[in-house]
Amino acid sequence: MFSKKPGPSTKKPTAAPVSNGSTFSVIGADVVIKGDVEARADLHIDGTVRGDISCASLVQGDTSLVEGAITAESARLAGTVQGTITARELIVLKSARIEGDVHYETLTIEQGASVAGRFAPDASETVQAPGPKAEKNSKDEGDEPHLSLAG
Repeated sequence: MFSKKPGPSTKKPTAAPVSNGSTFSVIGADVVIKGDVEARADLHIDGTVRGDISCASLVQGDTSLVEGAITAESARLAGTVQGTITARELIVLKSARIEGDVHYETLTIEQGASVAGRFAPDASETVQAPGPKAEKNSKDEGDEPHLSLAG
């Protein structure tokens, strides 16, 4: 009886607030970077980087190429890397092709991945990604690096 149809809204849309937490940067498949890349945030690479990479967390697409050293707290590699890799937590997917030494604390390698280099379970002493420093874990005697093979 007294119902009214709602009129058009006069409220203007607002932009979503920008998070002060973690951010995510993407290097697209058509991008080629010549020089070092440093990010305080997470980085996803589908393109080519000819230089060293230092970031908090790295995700590499299966068609990407990195010609340089990688330093990250965590890395998930699926493409080609020609250089040394240093990461606390490293996942090497079956499509990955790595030419260089690998330093890690925790390592997972899928069956079919190719690594031409040496493995060294010492990343906890060498990882220094940009941004806030992570607390260094004190190792008790008997603590050993973890290696798992994914099937």
